Amino acid sequence: MKLAVGLTALLCLAHAQEILTPKPDPQPKINGPRVYGCRPGHPFLYRIPVTGIRPIKFRVHALPGGLSLDPETGIIRGTAPSRPGEYKVTLIAANARGKDERPFKIVVGDTLALTPPMGWNHWYTFYDRVSDQLFRSAADAMISSGMADFGYQYVNIDDCWMMKPGSTDPMLSGSTRDGSGAIKPNGRFPDMKALTAYIHEKGLKAGLYTSPGPLTCARYEGSYQHEEIDARTFAAWEFDFLKYDWCSYTKVAGGETLADRKRPYEKMGAILKALDRDIVLNLCQYGMSEVWKWGGATGQCWRTTGDLGLEKDSRLPGFYSIAFKNAQHWEFAGPGRWNDPDYMLIGVIGNAHSISDPPKRTSLTADEQYSYMSLWSLMAAPLFFSGDITKLDDFTLNVLCNAEVIDVNQDPLGKQASIVRQSDDELVLSKPLEDGSVAVGLFNLTEAARTLSISWSDTGLRGNVTARDVWRQKNLAPSRDMYSVQVPRHGVAFLRLMAQ
Repeated sequence: MKLAVGLTALLCLAHAQEILTPKPDPQPKINGPRVYGCRPGHPFLYRIPVTGIRPIKFRVHALPGGLSLDPETGIIRGTAPSRPGEYKVTLIAANARGKDERPFKIVVGDTLALTPPMGWNHWYTFYDRVSDQLFRSAADAMISSGMADFGYQYVNIDDCWMMKPGSTDPMLSGSTRDGSGAIKPNGRFPDMKALTAYIHEKGLKAGLYTSPGPLTCARYEGSYQHEEIDARTFAAWEFDFLKYDWCSYTKVAGGETLADRKRPYEKMGAILKALDRDIVLNLCQYGMSEVWKWGGATGQCWRTTGDLGLEKDSRLPGFYSIAFKNAQHWEFAGPGRWNDPDYMLIGVIGNAHSISDPPKRTSLTADEQYSYMSLWSLMAAPLFFSGDITKLDDFTLNVLCNAEVIDVNQDPLGKQASIVRQSDDELVLSKPLEDGSVAVGLFNLTEAARTLSISWSDTGLRGNVTARDVWRQKNLAPSRDMYSVQVPRHGVAFLRLMAQ
């Protein structure tokens, strides 16, 4: 039986910026991942993501020794257990309107980033216009905007925080390293450890960037031949994430073999793993030498393509072609091993082709932005927003902060969606989830609204199946065989299917 469902709700949006995500309820709702990986005996920091009217009181049942909870902020701090294993706890949040509980598993072992990392990166908006104050403001905005209440946690500095050889700017010029060989931040970053302390005080995490080459992409000081001391310096500054960008390493790589391509990442990965701090490693080398086949042995996520901000539009915006490439590698993703198609470039955003241009609002339509976020969620991609986090509007937040969309991305099973069908007209993705349900994305790639379908033989489900519109957070009518919906131009029907 074929059943058209939600036709009215899923027609072409009547308004260019129609908000689909329902407002959070006033009672507490715990969001974000249900599992968290850390290494034995290392510093531990986790802010429980929860929506609802403040004040909210927090409790955690069965919290392991060495960890403590601030009941006012929901921030868990301390030292991870020294004994590897799974520690099952219950997160509890209560306010005057009600209470929510959620199981949460702390997995102490060798694997970090058991779900895709989530956060903000400055690059595609601020480029070389970065400072200590910008990142303090970004941390403030991640809290005040509510992004942190949905699981966003990393505040990441990209390129241009170091000294710049040959610069005439007094804030950037001078010796690039101190007498011991340790890398020096430029004058815009007077105290890196104070900056990370500010970010950590909010329960958030801090990320940094460097290159294995002599210089970064923007021609600032890189880490070549200083990998050990730089990694130890980053740990001493208490950073939690490192983006390691190939850039000028080509000049010193010595060749183009697989071993040559792997060498700098294996080296840095081994150094980071030996530190007494958990630092997630992002391999930024643009998909060379099929990194998805080997990146998981040295880091936690890896870029599969070139820069999204430089991707040319064709008949579709550039994020589609990046997604099409990334989607091919679904079988290589899993907990602690994520294909990274680059950042979410929505909201107020800069111009990667002309970085001195002032940021402006994205030209993407509302439907294209919903498709963008749906693709990244289904592909279990790291979710890093790179627009102006200090200028968030309601529409951009509705795209970034839909709890059910994020639940698909953060599902503990850690499967990336596989391709059911792909043509010039449509893309259909299917992602199995831990609870036995299946998330499905039906993407219309044409210039007019059209009907798209998904059959149970495509998903592995049988019998009566209930569908839920993930963006609108509404259940749809059950069907025995398939669903068909009308999807707007460059739009998506994002469904979660569950056998009854």
